[in-house]
Amino acid sequence: MAVENVCIIGSGNWGSAVAKIIGNNVLNHTDSFEKTVRQWVFEEQVNGENLTDIINREHENVKYLKGVKLPENIVAVPDVVEACKGATLVVFVVPHQFVRGVCEKMKGHLAPNARAISLIKGLEITSSGVRLFSEEISRILDIPCAALSGANIADEVAREKFCESTIGCPSVEDGVLFHRLFDTAYFRINVIQDHVGVQLCGALKNVVAVGAGFSDGLGYGSNTKAAIIRRGLMEIRKFGQTFFGDAVRNETFFESCGTADLITTCFGGRNRKVAEAFVLTGKPIATLEAELLNGQKLQGTLTAQEVHEFLSARNMESEFPLFQTVYRIVYEGQSPDLIIREI
Repeated sequence: MAVENVCIIGSGNWGSAVAKIIGNNVLNHTDSFEKTVRQWVFEEQVNGENLTDIINREHENVKYLKGVKLPENIVAVPDVVEACKGATLVVFVVPHQFVRGVCEKMKGHLAPNARAISLIKGLEITSSGVRLFSEEISRILDIPCAALSGANIADEVAREKFCESTIGCPSVEDGVLFHRLFDTAYFRINVIQDHVGVQLCGALKNVVAVGAGFSDGLGYGSNTKAAIIRRGLMEIRKFGQTFFGDAVRNETFFESCGTADLITTCFGGRNRKVAEAFVLTGKPIATLEAELLNGQKLQGTLTAQEVHEFLSARNMESEFPLFQTVYRIVYEGQSPDLIIREI
């Protein structure tokens, strides 16, 4: 049986945590995977050195996951074409706004039998429609693409604090392979076939987390946050049922990618953190991103804007009051206490 050539596209906080898992797992399953894993790293300067050079020498992403050692078989590559050349399994873990551009560069350089998995928590939402990033990857690269999402704060995963995650993969055979690539004693994987629901939950929960952050900034307690989480879960489920129909399964909302991810994101994570600071400081979101996120970007606020445009084009804003309220507070200058009064 031919072994799989694994490539990781992306190297931020989450991408680095995932690289640790994958690097160790391919060494534990040499009958299934080649030992060397190339990781595309967007080149940056850190203390006058290339980040890729530091990673390959120190086996640590000192910018995005400081203090966590990466396996020595993870090789940082600054050129995305060189990183993905001949790969049969491609793991996407880049900010969702860069997916299309990165995939266009990769076209024609993968192995003929390549498959992909998306760890990107977002949707491409415009006034004309909603596209899953697994679909966008599949469309551009002409390969099948699964999805992974769950209650997975990157720093906790990197430090091997137990958690679960969900892989949505229509192919049972590929699902077994992805399980082998990701599952560990501390990162427990469950594979289901609902790749649509996995991604939908992963994207929309970020909007709810922004609302939870507003509540924290206003000084409300656990009861209030529980109400926001419950209402947010209802709107996520309604969005899936309304616009994806039977493609989204009810049981998916009880997987790690559903309720568990929603809960942990509303109590931790950067969307909640920045939204709380937005209320407490009055600073613009872009300023807070620069101050608090070490070069990373929020996804919840951008997704709220995209969801608003999509719903507005269909005159359906009133049917999703929590999503709409988050949008109005961030983009229309409404008072943060609207999160309580309007939902």
